[in-house]
Amino acid sequence: MSSVVKVSEAAAALPRAWSSRVLGRVGTAAVKVLRMDELPVEEERHAEPEALLVLDGRLALDVEGEVVTVGPGEMYVVAAGTAHAVRPGSSGTLVIVDAAEAKDRPTDRPSPGKLAR
Repeated sequence: MSSVVKVSEAAAALPRAWSSRVLGRVGTAAVKVLRMDELPVEEERHAEPEALLVLDGRLALDVEGEVVTVGPGEMYVVAAGTAHAVRPGSSGTLVIVDAAEAKDRPTDRPSPGKLAR
């Protein structure tokens, strides 16, 4: 049985901004929370899509050359393989839902030549 997660408390307890904590999993997707601190984050791409849900504050992104602003209660889904970077001034609490990339997915069976633990 799952328990209720106090997302804002989990975000407040993080040791630093942009340090995420996995709150739970849905299938292969991880639900993470983090605090944004106004500093930019370098461009990245992921093999799988990710959803970015702003709980409070504002997230400003550069998405393949376009500026995207996501406000409180709004969500933006970054398509797989899309270049995106966090712009300066982004702050608040962000929930990220992302599917594990194939190499990071948990498995119930050991890899060939490896013992299960």
